[in-house]
Amino acid sequence: MRSVGCVFAEEEAALLLADAANTPDLSRNIQCRMEGVPLEHILGWAEFAGGRVVVEPGVFVPRRRTELLVNEALVLLRNDPLPAPSVVVDLCCGSGAVGAAILRHAPQVELHAADIEPSAVRCARRNLEPLGGHVHAGDLFEALPTVLRGRIQVLAVNAPYVPTEAIRTMPAEARVYEPAVSLDGGSDGLDFHRRISVEGIQWLAPDGYVIIETSQRQADSTSGILAAAGFAVRTVRSEELDGTVVVARLVAGTVGR
Repeated sequence: MRSVGCVFAEEEAALLLADAANTPDLSRNIQCRMEGVPLEHILGWAEFAGGRVVVEPGVFVPRRRTELLVNEALVLLRNDPLPAPSVVVDLCCGSGAVGAAILRHAPQVELHAADIEPSAVRCARRNLEPLGGHVHAGDLFEALPTVLRGRIQVLAVNAPYVPTEAIRTMPAEARVYEPAVSLDGGSDGLDFHRRISVEGIQWLAPDGYVIIETSQRQADSTSGILAAAGFAVRTVRSEELDGTVVVARLVAGTVGR
């Protein structure tokens, strides 16, 4: 495995060995990994934010950097003074890893998740419904029940933000084995950020928040998009996680502009 570029070959081999029921299974799984199949797709699960989430083949694999999105959401929820359960939405949820991590630490929230990709929706339901979450299928806010309009306290977003032309330079395990719809953010990678900044306003509660993952290089642009839509913004960077998010608060008077 190291000969084909697996950086953590020993650790991955140990996981494959522990997972295999017999020698033929182990041989097959090692061959799949050497061909570039993501380790998480072979194992059927991924470690994320202190827990395990189911990850089916063809579904976006949660990255460690996205734990920053979870951390910032939990900070906001701890500071939420509302007596009623906070409404949290995991938008572009993929496997539902973000929503599952939030529910493990804040089980009192009303958690909804949405994705357009059918296999992701199926996988997210496996991860979220046992925890009390609700999963919806559709394109961004079109997927959500209308009863949530104007009630979302925290909108956690890991929308695609890879520029279209950059996808071809990504590692094969992402480019080949993850759906393009979970990667492609348009010509500059920010198409979804633009849509969310405009469409999200009608769905947020007064003083609600959008937390959106972006890259360090794109952070200023993502912040500018949200600020232009009427949000107060700040950027949070974690060198440990190699993650960047923009935290945007809906400013009073923005709704209905």
